[in-house]
Amino acid sequence: MAATVSEHLLDWYDAHARDLPWRARPGQPAPDPYRVWLSEVMLQQTTVAAVKPYFESFTQRWPSVDALASAPEEDVMAAWAGLGYYSRARNLVKCARTVSALGGFPDTEAELRKLPGLGDYTAAAVAAIAFGRRAVVVDANVERVVARLFAIGEPLPGARKTIRSRAEEITPGTRAGDFAQAMMDLGATICTARDPKCLRCPLSSACEARRNGDPARLPVKAPKKTRPVRQGRAYWVERDGAVWLVRREGEGMLGGMRALPDDGWSARGDGVAEHSGELLGMVRHGFTHFEIELAIHAVDIPLGDGEWWPLDRLDEAGLPTLFAKAARLALAK
Repeated sequence: MAATVSEHLLDWYDAHARDLPWRARPGQPAPDPYRVWLSEVMLQQTTVAAVKPYFESFTQRWPSVDALASAPEEDVMAAWAGLGYYSRARNLVKCARTVSALGGFPDTEAELRKLPGLGDYTAAAVAAIAFGRRAVVVDANVERVVARLFAIGEPLPGARKTIRSRAEEITPGTRAGDFAQAMMDLGATICTARDPKCLRCPLSSACEARRNGDPARLPVKAPKKTRPVRQGRAYWVERDGAVWLVRREGEGMLGGMRALPDDGWSARGDGVAEHSGELLGMVRHGFTHFEIELAIHAVDIPLGDGEWWPLDRLDEAGLPTLFAKAARLALAK
């Protein structure tokens, strides 16, 4: 079965591979490891559509890993604003500096895993796609395809060990990078979460979930936990066509990024004392483990250590999404 699956899938990929800016077409030389690594970091928890403009902007501004290694961290954080999961951006800079010092990316999965911010998935993806190494690459799309192909009914996350083992069985010794990308494309375009298009699937004849009659129910997911809601305040201080922005401290919540002053709603509690002022409104934003309801107050006095930022250049400040929402609300008022 393994040989049949890989052959059918690679034949399908040769004809239907997605055209993505970080990829090489089937049969073409492997892409620059820098572009593979950068795209894989950006794609964690983020859609292809959202990543494309960021990837193109990053690679125009920093076309090589050495260029990125030389960039000030605050510039990278500002360019990352809006992609979320900001620890990725901090690790991006650390990893780029490590790779630059090494003289380039290592070409094995084991050595790639030692780099800052590279877990099992990213190391396997770079090893397979950039260096042609046989590596088992399992993202959410691959997870779904394999769970259906082998009718793995155990709920996630417990099923992941079995899914990985099965993915290992069908990963070929050659064209491992194309195979990994083919599995991703199949999950993204054919074996989708809610509406699998089995009649168009190159693996339909081998798919146990299709034979069982209900592929859409797999993989079985554990019920989502309700996220707690925190409350906080942020302060809008406007003067002479500029707004007062602070730089958040350290590597905690949104660490190192420009933001409006706030009352320390984050776990670090590094905010300014609570102030009164005109309530402009509320914004709500979801993080991984909680949601925040942030009240936006207009005050007259600059709070904390910061800088005046021109309102007509506010989109260049690199505000994280939460504070970009707050700024839009304040400007609308």
